[in-house]
Amino acid sequence: MTLQERLSQITCDPTLSPQQKANFLALEADSSLPYVEVSEPVRQAMDSGIICDMFEGHAPFKPRYVLPDYAKYLHQGSEYLELSPAKDLDEALNSLAIIYHHVPSVTNIPVYLGQLDEVLLPFCQGLDTESLYSKLKLFWIMLDRTLPDAFMHVNIGPTDNIVCRTILRIDADLKQIAPNLTFMYDPQVTPDELLQIAASNICESSKPHIANFPIHAKAYDKKGFGIVSCYNSLPLAGGSNTLVRLNLKAVALKATDLADFFENTLPHYCELTYELINARCKFLHQKSNFFNSFLVKEGLIEESRFAPMFGIYGMAEAVNILRGQPELTESNSEKPSPYYGHDREANELGHQISKSLDAIVKSTPVDYGYNGRALLHSQGGISLDKDVTPGVRIPYGTEPNPIAHIQALAEHHQYYTSGISDILTIDETVKSNPLAMFQLCKGALSIGFREFTANVASNDLVRVTGYMIKLSDIEKFKEKGSRTNTTGLGAEAAANTKILLRQPRVIAHEFTPSYTD
Repeated sequence: MTLQERLSQITCDPTLSPQQKANFLALEADSSLPYVEVSEPVRQAMDSGIICDMFEGHAPFKPRYVLPDYAKYLHQGSEYLELSPAKDLDEALNSLAIIYHHVPSVTNIPVYLGQLDEVLLPFCQGLDTESLYSKLKLFWIMLDRTLPDAFMHVNIGPTDNIVCRTILRIDADLKQIAPNLTFMYDPQVTPDELLQIAASNICESSKPHIANFPIHAKAYDKKGFGIVSCYNSLPLAGGSNTLVRLNLKAVALKATDLADFFENTLPHYCELTYELINARCKFLHQKSNFFNSFLVKEGLIEESRFAPMFGIYGMAEAVNILRGQPELTESNSEKPSPYYGHDREANELGHQISKSLDAIVKSTPVDYGYNGRALLHSQGGISLDKDVTPGVRIPYGTEPNPIAHIQALAEHHQYYTSGISDILTIDETVKSNPLAMFQLCKGALSIGFREFTANVASNDLVRVTGYMIKLSDIEKFKEKGSRTNTTGLGAEAAANTKILLRQPRVIAHEFTPSYTD
Protein backbone atom coordinates (compact mmCIF):
# COMPACT_ATOMS: atom_id res chain seq x y z
CA MET A 1 0.00 0.00 0.00
CA THR A 2 1.40 3.40 -0.95
CA LEU A 3 1.55 6.27 1.51
CA GLN A 4 -1.20 8.09 -0.36
CA GLU A 5 -3.43 5.01 -0.24
CA ARG A 6 -2.79 4.63 3.47
CA LEU A 7 -3.64 8.30 4.11
CA SER A 8 -6.83 7.92 2.09
CA GLN A 9 -7.77 4.80 4.05
CA ILE A 10 -7.38 6.67 7.34
CA THR A 11 -9.32 9.67 6.10
CA CYS A 12 -12.31 7.52 5.10
CA ASP A 13 -12.30 5.10 8.05
CA PRO A 14 -15.87 5.06 9.46
CA THR A 15 -14.76 3.86 12.91
CA LEU A 16 -12.38 6.79 13.63
CA SER A 17 -13.31 10.17 15.04
CA PRO A 18 -11.83 13.30 13.36
CA GLN A 19 -9.30 13.63 16.18
CA GLN A 20 -8.28 9.98 15.89
CA LYS A 21 -7.88 10.42 12.14
CA ALA A 22 -5.66 13.45 12.74
CA ASN A 23 -3.48 11.40 15.12
CA PHE A 24 -3.08 8.52 12.66
CA LEU A 25 -2.33 10.90 9.79
CA ALA A 26 0.36 12.55 11.91
CA LEU A 27 1.91 9.15 12.65
CA GLU A 28 2.07 8.38 8.95
CA ALA A 29 3.77 11.71 8.28
CA ASP A 30 6.28 11.03 11.06
CA SER A 31 6.99 7.56 9.67
CA SER A 32 7.68 9.00 6.21
CA LEU A 33 10.67 11.00 7.52
CA PRO A 34 14.23 9.64 7.33
CA TYR A 35 15.10 7.47 10.34
CA VAL A 36 17.69 8.68 12.83
CA GLU A 37 21.14 7.49 11.81
CA VAL A 38 22.02 4.00 13.09
CA SER A 39 24.43 1.26 12.01
CA GLU A 40 23.51 -1.64 9.75
CA PRO A 41 23.65 -4.18 12.63
CA VAL A 42 21.06 -2.10 14.52
CA ARG A 43 18.83 -1.95 11.45
CA GLN A 44 19.11 -5.71 11.03
CA ALA A 45 18.26 -6.30 14.69
CA MET A 46 15.21 -4.06 14.34
CA ASP A 47 14.09 -5.71 11.10
CA SER A 48 14.38 -9.17 12.65
CA GLY A 49 12.37 -8.21 15.75
CA ILE A 50 15.21 -8.42 18.27
CA ILE A 51 15.14 -4.69 19.07
CA CYS A 52 12.00 -2.53 18.95
CA ASP A 53 11.72 1.27 19.03
CA MET A 54 8.09 1.16 20.24
CA PHE A 55 6.90 3.13 17.20
CA GLU A 56 7.96 6.45 18.72
CA GLY A 57 8.61 7.92 15.27
CA HIS A 58 11.51 8.17 12.87
CA ALA A 59 12.55 11.62 14.07
CA PRO A 60 11.53 12.00 17.74
CA PHE A 61 10.42 15.56 18.45
CA LYS A 62 8.95 14.96 21.93
CA PRO A 63 9.87 12.68 24.85
CA ARG A 64 8.01 9.45 25.34
CA TYR A 65 6.84 10.43 28.83
CA VAL A 66 6.82 13.84 30.54
CA LEU A 67 6.25 14.36 34.30
CA PRO A 68 5.84 18.10 35.02
CA ASP A 69 6.03 19.50 38.54
CA TYR A 70 2.33 20.40 38.77
CA ALA A 71 2.60 21.66 42.35
CA LYS A 72 5.14 24.26 41.24
CA TYR A 73 2.94 25.19 38.30
CA LEU A 74 -0.13 25.82 40.47
CA HIS A 75 1.79 27.93 42.96
CA GLN A 76 3.68 30.07 40.43
CA GLY A 77 1.20 30.23 37.56
CA SER A 78 2.39 30.29 33.95
CA GLU A 79 3.54 33.21 31.82
CA TYR A 80 3.21 31.11 28.65
CA LEU A 81 -0.38 30.10 29.46
CA GLU A 82 -1.19 33.54 30.89
CA LEU A 83 -2.33 32.07 34.20
CA SER A 84 -1.90 33.50 37.70
CA PRO A 85 -1.16 31.24 40.68
CA ALA A 86 -4.23 29.24 41.72
CA LYS A 87 -6.03 30.57 44.81
CA ASP A 88 -8.66 27.88 45.44
CA LEU A 89 -9.68 24.40 44.26
CA ASP A 90 -11.75 25.64 41.33
CA GLU A 91 -8.81 27.62 39.98
CA ALA A 92 -6.43 24.72 40.62
CA LEU A 93 -8.61 22.26 38.71
CA ASN A 94 -9.08 24.74 35.89
CA SER A 95 -5.34 25.36 35.64
CA LEU A 96 -4.62 21.64 35.57
CA ALA A 97 -7.20 21.07 32.86
CA ILE A 98 -5.47 23.74 30.77
CA ILE A 99 -1.88 22.54 31.14
CA TYR A 100 -2.75 18.91 30.47
CA HIS A 101 -3.42 19.89 26.85
CA HIS A 102 0.15 21.21 26.58
CA VAL A 103 1.99 18.21 28.03
CA PRO A 104 3.14 15.88 25.24
CA SER A 105 3.82 12.15 25.26
CA VAL A 106 4.18 9.34 22.78
CA THR A 107 0.36 9.18 22.62
CA ASN A 108 -0.12 12.96 22.27
CA ILE A 109 -2.03 12.84 25.57
CA PRO A 110 -0.38 13.43 28.96
CA VAL A 111 0.57 10.18 30.68
CA TYR A 112 1.12 11.87 34.05
CA LEU A 113 -1.54 13.99 35.74
CA GLY A 114 0.31 14.39 39.01
CA GLN A 115 0.41 13.22 42.61
CA LEU A 116 -3.06 14.71 42.81
CA ASP A 117 -3.79 14.45 46.52
CA GLU A 118 -0.50 16.16 47.38
CA VAL A 119 -0.97 18.73 44.61
CA LEU A 120 -4.58 19.62 45.47
CA LEU A 121 -4.59 19.44 49.29
CA PRO A 122 -3.36 23.05 49.77
CA PHE A 123 -6.44 24.27 47.88
CA CYS A 124 -9.03 22.26 49.82
CA GLN A 125 -9.15 24.27 53.05
CA GLY A 126 -12.71 24.83 54.23
CA LEU A 127 -14.31 22.36 51.82
CA ASP A 128 -16.60 19.72 53.27
CA THR A 129 -16.45 16.11 52.07
CA GLU A 130 -19.46 16.26 49.74
CA SER A 131 -18.41 19.54 48.10
CA LEU A 132 -14.98 18.07 47.42
CA TYR A 133 -16.57 14.91 46.06
CA SER A 134 -18.78 16.90 43.68
CA LYS A 135 -15.93 19.02 42.30
CA LEU A 136 -13.50 16.14 41.88
CA LYS A 137 -16.14 13.90 40.32
CA LEU A 138 -16.80 16.47 37.60
CA PHE A 139 -13.03 16.77 37.09
CA TRP A 140 -12.74 12.96 36.82
CA ILE A 141 -15.51 12.83 34.20
CA MET A 142 -13.92 15.69 32.27
CA LEU A 143 -10.59 13.84 32.11
CA ASP A 144 -12.17 10.70 30.67
CA ARG A 145 -14.24 12.59 28.10
CA THR A 146 -11.67 15.14 26.88
CA LEU A 147 -8.46 13.06 27.18
CA PRO A 148 -9.80 9.63 26.23
CA ASP A 149 -6.67 7.55 26.68
CA ALA A 150 -6.11 4.84 29.28
CA PHE A 151 -2.36 5.55 29.50
CA MET A 152 -3.22 8.80 31.33
CA HIS A 153 -2.21 8.29 34.95
CA VAL A 154 -2.95 9.77 38.42
CA ASN A 155 -0.98 9.02 41.61
CA ILE A 156 -2.33 9.22 45.18
CA GLY A 157 -1.02 8.23 48.63
CA PRO A 158 0.83 7.11 50.68
CA THR A 159 -0.56 9.55 53.27
CA ASP A 160 -4.14 9.30 54.48
CA ASN A 161 -5.94 12.46 53.42
CA ILE A 162 -9.34 13.64 52.25
CA VAL A 163 -8.35 14.03 48.59
CA CYS A 164 -6.89 10.52 48.45
CA ARG A 165 -10.02 8.98 49.97
CA THR A 166 -12.31 11.05 47.74
CA ILE A 167 -10.50 9.99 44.57
CA LEU A 168 -10.72 6.33 45.59
CA ARG A 169 -14.45 6.77 46.20
CA ILE A 170 -15.01 8.52 42.85
CA ASP A 171 -12.96 5.99 40.88
CA ALA A 172 -14.96 3.11 42.36
CA ASP A 173 -18.24 4.87 41.65
CA LEU A 174 -17.53 5.83 38.02
CA LYS A 175 -15.52 2.79 36.88
CA GLN A 176 -13.95 4.72 33.99
CA ILE A 177 -11.02 3.37 32.01
CA ALA A 178 -9.34 6.76 32.33
CA PRO A 179 -7.52 8.01 34.19
CA ASN A 180 -5.40 5.07 35.25
CA LEU A 181 -4.62 5.18 38.96
CA THR A 182 -1.75 4.20 41.27
CA PHE A 183 -2.08 4.17 45.04
CA MET A 184 1.28 4.56 46.81
CA TYR A 185 1.62 2.31 49.85
CA ASP A 186 4.13 2.86 52.65
CA PRO A 187 3.79 0.52 55.65
CA GLN A 188 5.25 3.21 57.92
CA VAL A 189 2.73 5.84 56.79
CA THR A 190 -0.36 4.23 55.25
CA PRO A 191 -3.00 2.84 57.63
CA ASP A 192 -4.21 -0.67 56.86
CA GLU A 193 -7.77 0.64 56.61
CA LEU A 194 -6.81 2.86 53.64
CA LEU A 195 -5.02 -0.01 51.89
CA GLN A 196 -8.15 -2.11 52.44
CA ILE A 197 -10.23 0.53 50.66
CA ALA A 198 -7.82 0.44 47.72
CA ALA A 199 -7.91 -3.39 47.67
CA SER A 200 -11.72 -3.32 47.73
CA ASN A 201 -11.63 -0.95 44.74
CA ILE A 202 -9.56 -3.53 42.86
CA CYS A 203 -12.28 -6.09 43.52
CA GLU A 204 -14.88 -3.81 41.94
CA SER A 205 -12.98 -2.11 39.09
CA SER A 206 -9.49 -3.66 38.79
CA LYS A 207 -8.04 -0.33 39.92
CA PRO A 208 -5.81 1.01 41.40
CA HIS A 209 -2.30 -0.33 40.97
CA ILE A 210 -0.66 -0.52 44.42
CA ALA A 211 2.92 0.80 44.35
CA ASN A 212 5.59 -0.01 46.93
CA PHE A 213 6.44 3.59 47.80
CA PRO A 214 9.63 3.01 49.87
CA ILE A 215 11.25 0.89 47.15
CA HIS A 216 10.43 3.41 44.40
CA ALA A 217 11.44 6.43 46.48
CA LYS A 218 14.82 4.89 47.32
CA ALA A 219 15.71 4.80 43.62
CA TYR A 220 15.35 8.58 43.17
CA ASP A 221 16.50 11.81 44.76
CA LYS A 222 14.53 14.10 47.07
CA LYS A 223 12.68 15.73 44.18
CA GLY A 224 10.82 12.48 43.82
CA PHE A 225 9.22 10.34 41.16
CA GLY A 226 5.90 9.52 39.57
CA ILE A 227 4.16 6.44 38.17
CA VAL A 228 2.98 7.08 34.62
CA SER A 229 1.26 5.37 31.70
CA CYS A 230 0.87 1.70 32.65
CA TYR A 231 3.16 1.36 35.68
CA ASN A 232 6.34 3.19 34.68
CA SER A 233 8.39 4.83 37.45
CA LEU A 234 10.34 7.95 36.38
CA PRO A 235 11.92 11.09 37.89
CA LEU A 236 9.49 13.89 38.76
CA ALA A 237 10.10 17.10 36.78
CA GLY A 238 11.62 14.90 34.11
CA GLY A 239 10.50 11.76 32.38
CA SER A 240 11.66 9.33 29.74
CA ASN A 241 13.17 10.57 26.50
CA THR A 242 12.77 7.17 24.82
CA LEU A 243 11.90 3.52 25.42
CA VAL A 244 13.74 0.88 23.40
CA ARG A 245 13.03 -2.76 24.19
CA LEU A 246 14.97 -5.98 23.70
CA ASN A 247 13.23 -9.25 22.81
CA LEU A 248 14.89 -11.82 25.09
CA LYS A 249 13.20 -14.69 23.28
CA ALA A 250 14.82 -13.65 20.03
CA VAL A 251 18.18 -13.16 21.77
CA ALA A 252 17.98 -16.66 23.29
CA LEU A 253 17.30 -18.15 19.86
CA LYS A 254 20.58 -16.61 18.64
CA ALA A 255 22.64 -18.20 21.44
CA THR A 256 24.36 -21.55 20.95
CA ASP A 257 24.10 -22.43 24.64
CA LEU A 258 23.64 -20.87 28.08
CA ALA A 259 27.24 -19.69 28.36
CA ASP A 260 27.10 -18.11 24.92
CA PHE A 261 23.90 -16.30 25.89
CA PHE A 262 25.45 -14.62 28.93
CA GLU A 263 28.97 -14.09 27.59
CA ASN A 264 28.29 -13.05 23.99
CA THR A 265 24.74 -12.86 22.66
CA LEU A 266 23.05 -10.86 25.42
CA PRO A 267 25.90 -8.30 25.73
CA HIS A 268 26.04 -7.90 21.93
CA TYR A 269 22.35 -7.07 21.56
CA CYS A 270 22.42 -4.86 24.64
CA GLU A 271 25.19 -2.90 22.92
CA LEU A 272 23.04 -2.48 19.81
CA THR A 273 20.09 -1.44 21.99
CA TYR A 274 22.25 1.29 23.51
CA GLU A 275 23.27 2.50 20.07
CA LEU A 276 19.61 2.97 19.16
CA ILE A 277 18.85 4.65 22.50
CA ASN A 278 21.67 7.16 22.02
CA ALA A 279 20.73 7.87 18.40
CA ARG A 280 17.13 8.61 19.28
CA CYS A 281 18.05 10.73 22.31
CA LYS A 282 20.61 12.70 20.31
CA PHE A 283 17.95 13.79 17.82
CA LEU A 284 15.45 14.69 20.55
CA HIS A 285 17.90 16.66 22.69
CA GLN A 286 20.02 18.26 19.97
CA LYS A 287 17.75 18.80 16.98
CA SER A 288 14.05 18.74 17.93
CA ASN A 289 14.10 21.93 20.06
CA PHE A 290 11.74 20.30 22.56
CA PHE A 291 13.91 21.41 25.46
CA ASN A 292 13.35 25.04 24.51
CA SER A 293 9.67 24.70 25.45
CA PHE A 294 7.87 26.69 28.17
CA LEU A 295 7.84 23.57 30.35
CA VAL A 296 11.62 23.91 30.65
CA LYS A 297 11.76 27.71 30.73
CA GLU A 298 9.24 27.88 33.59
CA GLY A 299 11.03 25.18 35.59
CA LEU A 300 8.34 22.52 35.33
CA ILE A 301 10.74 19.98 33.83
CA GLU A 302 14.53 19.69 33.70
CA GLU A 303 16.44 18.18 30.78
CA SER A 304 18.83 16.35 33.14
CA ARG A 305 15.93 14.44 34.73
CA PHE A 306 15.01 12.55 31.55
CA ALA A 307 16.13 8.93 31.28
CA PRO A 308 15.98 6.37 28.49
CA MET A 309 14.08 3.24 29.43
CA PHE A 310 15.96 0.04 28.58
CA GLY A 311 13.04 -2.33 28.17
CA ILE A 312 13.00 -6.11 27.96
CA TYR A 313 10.29 -8.66 27.20
CA GLY A 314 10.04 -12.37 26.44
CA MET A 315 11.78 -13.53 29.63
CA ALA A 316 9.56 -16.62 29.91
CA GLU A 317 10.30 -17.83 26.41
CA ALA A 318 14.02 -17.04 26.76
CA VAL A 319 14.28 -19.18 29.90
CA ASN A 320 12.40 -22.09 28.35
CA ILE A 321 14.52 -21.95 25.18
CA LEU A 322 17.79 -21.80 27.09
CA ARG A 323 16.72 -24.82 29.16
CA GLY A 324 15.81 -26.75 26.01
CA GLN A 325 12.13 -27.00 26.95
CA PRO A 326 9.12 -26.80 24.63
CA GLU A 327 6.67 -23.97 25.09
CA LEU A 328 4.41 -24.19 28.13
CA THR A 329 0.76 -24.38 27.10
CA GLU A 330 -2.52 -24.02 28.91
CA SER A 331 -3.14 -27.76 28.63
CA ASN A 332 -0.08 -28.75 30.66
CA SER A 333 0.11 -25.80 33.05
CA GLU A 334 -1.32 -27.76 35.99
CA LYS A 335 1.24 -30.57 35.77
CA PRO A 336 4.63 -30.55 37.54
CA SER A 337 6.86 -28.99 34.92
CA PRO A 338 10.32 -27.54 34.24
CA TYR A 339 8.91 -24.32 32.82
CA TYR A 340 9.36 -20.69 33.77
CA GLY A 341 6.93 -19.72 36.52
CA HIS A 342 6.54 -23.33 37.69
CA ASP A 343 10.03 -24.67 38.37
CA ARG A 344 12.60 -23.37 40.87
CA GLU A 345 15.60 -23.77 38.55
CA ALA A 346 13.78 -22.15 35.64
CA ASN A 347 12.77 -19.22 37.85
CA GLU A 348 16.33 -18.86 39.14
CA LEU A 349 17.64 -18.67 35.57
CA GLY A 350 15.19 -15.85 34.95
CA HIS A 351 16.46 -14.07 38.05
CA GLN A 352 20.04 -14.53 36.80
CA ILE A 353 19.14 -12.92 33.47
CA SER A 354 17.54 -9.96 35.25
CA LYS A 355 20.62 -9.58 37.44
CA SER A 356 22.87 -9.57 34.38
CA LEU A 357 20.70 -6.95 32.67
CA ASP A 358 20.79 -4.82 35.81
CA ALA A 359 24.59 -4.94 35.86
CA ILE A 360 24.80 -3.95 32.19
CA VAL A 361 22.38 -1.05 32.55
CA LYS A 362 23.99 0.30 35.72
CA SER A 363 27.49 0.17 34.21
CA THR A 364 26.73 1.58 30.75
CA PRO A 365 26.72 5.37 30.34
CA VAL A 366 24.28 7.09 28.01
CA ASP A 367 24.52 10.50 26.37
CA TYR A 368 21.29 11.74 27.97
CA GLY A 369 20.16 9.94 31.14
CA TYR A 370 19.29 10.17 34.82
CA ASN A 371 22.68 10.48 36.52
CA GLY A 372 24.15 9.43 33.19
CA ARG A 373 22.32 6.12 32.97
CA ALA A 374 19.27 4.48 31.44
CA LEU A 375 16.69 2.79 33.67
CA LEU A 376 15.90 -0.91 33.34
CA HIS A 377 12.25 -1.65 32.54
CA SER A 378 10.15 -4.80 32.32
CA GLN A 379 8.12 -3.80 29.28
CA GLY A 380 4.44 -4.77 29.35
CA GLY A 381 4.08 -5.76 25.71
CA ILE A 382 2.26 -4.18 22.77
CA SER A 383 -0.80 -5.26 20.86
CA LEU A 384 1.22 -6.63 17.93
CA ASP A 385 3.23 -9.12 20.01
CA LYS A 386 2.59 -12.75 19.08
CA ASP A 387 3.97 -15.82 20.84
CA VAL A 388 6.06 -13.77 23.24
CA THR A 389 5.18 -12.82 26.81
CA PRO A 390 5.40 -9.25 28.16
CA GLY A 391 8.27 -8.36 30.46
CA VAL A 392 9.14 -11.06 32.98
CA ARG A 393 5.55 -12.28 33.25
CA ILE A 394 4.36 -15.89 33.23
CA PRO A 395 2.66 -16.80 29.91
CA TYR A 396 -1.07 -16.13 29.82
CA GLY A 397 -3.21 -19.19 30.46
CA THR A 398 -0.43 -20.97 32.36
CA GLU A 399 -0.40 -18.93 35.57
CA PRO A 400 0.05 -20.88 38.83
CA ASN A 401 -1.93 -20.06 41.97
CA PRO A 402 -1.49 -16.48 43.23
CA ILE A 403 0.98 -17.35 46.00
CA ALA A 404 3.28 -19.36 43.75
CA HIS A 405 2.86 -16.69 41.07
CA ILE A 406 4.08 -13.92 43.37
CA GLN A 407 6.92 -16.01 44.77
CA ALA A 408 8.15 -16.86 41.27
CA LEU A 409 8.43 -13.21 40.24
CA ALA A 410 9.32 -11.31 43.43
CA GLU A 411 13.09 -11.67 42.98
CA HIS A 412 12.92 -9.81 39.65
CA HIS A 413 11.44 -6.65 41.13
CA GLN A 414 14.63 -5.32 42.72
CA TYR A 415 16.22 -4.82 39.30
CA TYR A 416 13.59 -2.93 37.28
CA THR A 417 13.83 0.65 38.51
CA SER A 418 11.57 2.17 35.87
CA GLY A 419 8.79 -0.32 36.28
CA ILE A 420 7.80 -3.97 36.51
CA SER A 421 4.34 -5.41 36.85
CA ASP A 422 2.44 -8.63 36.62
CA ILE A 423 -1.32 -8.87 36.40
CA LEU A 424 -2.86 -11.44 38.71
CA THR A 425 -6.29 -12.55 37.56
CA ILE A 426 -8.44 -13.38 40.57
CA ASP A 427 -11.69 -15.32 40.58
CA GLU A 428 -14.82 -13.22 41.17
CA THR A 429 -15.42 -14.91 44.54
CA VAL A 430 -12.91 -12.42 45.97
CA LYS A 431 -15.68 -9.80 45.86
CA SER A 432 -17.30 -11.51 48.85
CA ASN A 433 -13.96 -11.53 50.66
CA PRO A 434 -12.01 -8.38 49.72
CA LEU A 435 -9.81 -8.91 52.77
CA ALA A 436 -8.15 -11.73 50.80
CA MET A 437 -7.12 -9.21 48.10
CA PHE A 438 -5.75 -6.93 50.83
CA GLN A 439 -3.71 -9.77 52.34
CA LEU A 440 -2.40 -10.89 48.96
CA CYS A 441 -1.36 -7.34 48.10
CA LYS A 442 0.32 -6.70 51.44
CA GLY A 443 2.15 -10.02 51.26
CA ALA A 444 3.43 -9.31 47.74
CA LEU A 445 4.73 -5.87 48.71
CA SER A 446 6.37 -7.25 51.86
CA ILE A 447 8.56 -9.65 49.84
CA GLY A 448 9.72 -7.01 47.38
CA PHE A 449 7.03 -6.42 44.74
CA ARG A 450 7.40 -2.89 43.36
CA GLU A 451 3.85 -2.96 42.04
CA PHE A 452 0.78 -5.06 42.79
CA THR A 453 -1.85 -5.28 40.07
CA ALA A 454 -4.89 -7.53 39.75
CA ASN A 455 -7.89 -8.10 37.51
CA VAL A 456 -11.07 -9.70 38.78
CA ALA A 457 -12.45 -12.15 36.25
CA SER A 458 -16.06 -10.94 36.17
CA ASN A 459 -15.27 -7.21 35.82
CA ASP A 460 -16.00 -5.40 32.58
CA LEU A 461 -13.07 -3.11 33.36
CA VAL A 462 -9.79 -5.02 32.89
CA ARG A 463 -6.11 -4.34 32.40
CA VAL A 464 -4.34 -5.25 29.19
CA THR A 465 -0.61 -4.57 29.61
CA GLY A 466 -1.35 -2.07 32.37
CA TYR A 467 -3.79 0.28 30.68
CA MET A 468 -7.52 -0.27 31.08
CA ILE A 469 -10.21 -1.36 28.63
CA LYS A 470 -13.84 -2.39 28.91
CA LEU A 471 -14.60 -5.80 27.48
CA SER A 472 -17.99 -4.48 26.36
CA ASP A 473 -16.22 -1.82 24.29
CA ILE A 474 -14.12 -4.44 22.49
CA GLU A 475 -17.26 -6.28 21.44
CA LYS A 476 -18.55 -3.14 19.70
CA PHE A 477 -15.24 -1.83 18.38
CA LYS A 478 -15.13 -3.42 14.90
CA GLU A 479 -18.51 -2.02 13.93
CA LYS A 480 -18.68 1.26 15.81
CA GLY A 481 -15.14 2.19 16.78
CA SER A 482 -14.64 3.89 20.15
CA ARG A 483 -14.26 7.40 21.50
CA THR A 484 -11.40 6.02 23.62
CA ASN A 485 -8.08 5.80 21.80
CA THR A 486 -6.87 2.70 23.63
CA THR A 487 -9.88 0.48 22.85
CA GLY A 488 -8.40 -0.34 19.45
CA LEU A 489 -5.13 -1.39 21.07
CA GLY A 490 -7.05 -3.56 23.51
CA ALA A 491 -9.02 -5.23 20.72
CA GLU A 492 -5.79 -5.93 18.83
CA ALA A 493 -4.13 -7.27 21.99
CA ALA A 494 -7.10 -9.57 22.66
CA ALA A 495 -6.70 -11.05 19.18
CA ASN A 496 -2.90 -11.31 19.15
CA THR A 497 -1.54 -11.70 22.67
CA LYS A 498 -3.91 -14.11 24.49
CA ILE A 499 -4.79 -11.65 27.26
CA LEU A 500 -8.29 -13.15 27.46
CA LEU A 501 -6.77 -16.55 28.32
CA ARG A 502 -5.49 -15.38 31.71
CA GLN A 503 -6.31 -17.95 34.38
CA PRO A 504 -8.74 -16.70 37.07
CA ARG A 505 -7.50 -18.00 40.41
CA VAL A 506 -9.11 -18.36 43.82
CA ILE A 507 -7.00 -16.91 46.64
CA ALA A 508 -8.48 -18.44 49.76
CA HIS A 509 -8.36 -22.11 48.72
CA GLU A 510 -4.66 -22.11 47.92
CA PHE A 511 -2.97 -21.03 51.15
CA THR A 512 -1.40 -24.45 51.65
CA PRO A 513 2.07 -25.45 52.90
CA SER A 514 3.12 -26.58 49.42
CA TYR A 515 2.70 -23.03 48.13
CA THR A 516 4.04 -21.07 51.08
CA ASP A 517 7.13 -22.94 52.28
